[in-house]
Amino acid sequence: MKKRIAIVLLLALAVSIAIYFVSKDAINALTKGKTNPPDISAANAIVIELNSGMVLYEKKAEEKAYPASITKILTALVALENENLDKIVKVSDSAVGVEGSSIYLEKGEKIPLRDLIYGMMLRSGNDAAVAIAADVGGSIDNFACMMNDRAKEIGAVNSHFVNPNGLQNENHYTTARDMAMIAREAMKNKEFRKIASAKSWTSDRGEGKYNYFANKNKVVYQYDGGNGIKIGYTKAAGRTLVASSKRDGMELICVVLNAPDWFNDTYKLMDYFYDKYQLVKIAEGERLINSVKIVEGTKDFAYIGTKENVVCPSLKDKECKISIAYDVQKSRKAPVSRWQKAGKLNVYCDGEYIYSEPLYYLEDIERGRNSE
Repeated sequence: MKKRIAIVLLLALAVSIAIYFVSKDAINALTKGKTNPPDISAANAIVIELNSGMVLYEKKAEEKAYPASITKILTALVALENENLDKIVKVSDSAVGVEGSSIYLEKGEKIPLRDLIYGMMLRSGNDAAVAIAADVGGSIDNFACMMNDRAKEIGAVNSHFVNPNGLQNENHYTTARDMAMIAREAMKNKEFRKIASAKSWTSDRGEGKYNYFANKNKVVYQYDGGNGIKIGYTKAAGRTLVASSKRDGMELICVVLNAPDWFNDTYKLMDYFYDKYQLVKIAEGERLINSVKIVEGTKDFAYIGTKENVVCPSLKDKECKISIAYDVQKSRKAPVSRWQKAGKLNVYCDGEYIYSEPLYYLEDIERGRNSE
């Protein structure tokens, strides 16, 4: 059946964008369990669409749980945002002989931060995580503060981290929803995405050292479109997995916590939602979609748009309006610069808010001569 198309945009500018229809009732049915998503072993789970952050499925997603080594997603993100990957790190005493998975660091060893992050993410080296935290944060406690601050910025407000590797501590906890938000933010980082999707990495630590890191996350080998991101396990946490994949332009993040059948749970959920959903493009990135009045400028109006494509997941063969609205100033004094933030574009499904995308000025406009 061909999808119906309608123009439902609230534009001050005469710009038309084709919008597909999906049923809000069908969306609610999926998210509230009125249809039949697969049964899974996980105690806690969530599936989101990466671009919009839209929740497609959740099971006790706000319940407190222990993350184990999926903690390292946040550790890697904080390190990447605060330090140069080419920096040479001198391994501290605290990073030697850490329990659990290891890349077998030696006291005083000098190793690039890049190798430490690959060793932490692929091999799940607990010692690599400690070495990263001690170098980037100056101490484990200070780095944990950096992790908690970054988590709150992302919106993961129901989590608390006390170490960089997820070794068991009652005060180190998260939720499936929080981990999905953290993973979504991390996957926006190009270097993180490259690391998380790697099947292996070879470091150059010298002859006789542990140089080859194979990715323990089978998603990147087994699943069609699988591109990350991290597994974890402790006795208290059980098996934890954050997985990502991309098919037909749509990218999903799936989190399962305390999941005895962790990979099968993940594959079943992602298969189900790839079958049910498609990605709809609402607006093209770097193309004008509206304008703002400019006061005292060399032009009266400035065009605005988004940097990235604006998309929304929609159920296949269903009917419902997806609309957009603008949160921008009616006018702005010159000057304005290209890629200066102009406001945000809000996306709605049948009037229900889905997500927002930043709006930017698409041109430079100087002050007019008569306004000096």
